[in-house]
Amino acid sequence: MFNKLIGKFQRFYAFDELLKLLILRDIKLKYRRSYLGYLWSILNPLLLMLVLVLVFSNLFRFKIPNFPLYLISGQVIFHFMVEATNMSVGSIRGNSALIKKTYVPKYIFTISKVGSSLVNLIFSLSALILVMLFTQATFSWNLLFFPVIILQVFMFALGISLFLAAATVFFRDIQYLWTVVISMWTYLTPIFYPVSIIPEQYQTIYKLNPMYWYIEQFRDIVLYAKFPSANAILIGFSISILAVCLGAFYFNKKQDEFILYI
Repeated sequence: MFNKLIGKFQRFYAFDELLKLLILRDIKLKYRRSYLGYLWSILNPLLLMLVLVLVFSNLFRFKIPNFPLYLISGQVIFHFMVEATNMSVGSIRGNSALIKKTYVPKYIFTISKVGSSLVNLIFSLSALILVMLFTQATFSWNLLFFPVIILQVFMFALGISLFLAAATVFFRDIQYLWTVVISMWTYLTPIFYPVSIIPEQYQTIYKLNPMYWYIEQFRDIVLYAKFPSANAILIGFSISILAVCLGAFYFNKKQDEFILYI
C-alpha cells in the first residue's frame, strides 16, 4: 500500500510540466479576446461587491462593521470553491481525446482546473487589499496565516472536484445538478449576511456547512485582525482532509472505467 502511494506521487511529479501547461492554458482561455484581461480578476469581485453593498446596505440594513470588507472576504473564498468545482465537473470528459490517445494520469486534468482557479484567487486578492486600504482596515501579523486557510480550502475544493469529475463521466446530469447545489449553497453560507440572523436552535446544523469554517477563519485575520480559533482550524483541516481522501478514493476506484464512457 505504501509503495503504491509512493509510485503515484512519483508519477505525479513526472507530469508536473504538463500540469503547469494545463493551468496556463486554462488561464489564457479564460481571458482570451478580453481587452482588460487579468484585470477582470480584480474588477469582477470589486464590481460584485459594490452591487451587493448597495443592495444589502440599503434594503436589509445589516449592522456589520466594515460591510464591504466583510462581503468581499467571504466572496473571494467562496468564489474560489465555486469556480474550481464548476471547471472540474467536465475535466475528464473535456479531455477525452487526449486520454484516449496517450497515457496521462487522469487526475492531472482535474488538479489543473483547481490549480488555475487558485491562480485566479491570488489575482483577486488585489481587490481585497484595495478594499482593506480604502476602508482603513488593520493590517496585522495574523495575515501571514492566510496560506494555511487557502490550503484548507484548496484541499476541500480538490476533494469535491475529484468526486464530481469522476461521477460526471457516468452520470452526466451531475453538471446541471451541481449548478443547483451551488445556488443553494450560496444562500446557506454567510457571505452577505451575519451568522447572528440564524436562529439559535439551527446554529449547530448551519455550521455543518464546511465553507462557514473557512470564511470565518479568513475574516478573523482580514476583518478582525485576530488569529483564528483552534477549534475552527481543527474543524477546517478535518473537513478538507476527509474531502480530499474521499474524492481521491472514488476517483481512483473509477478511473479505469473512464475509457468505456468518455
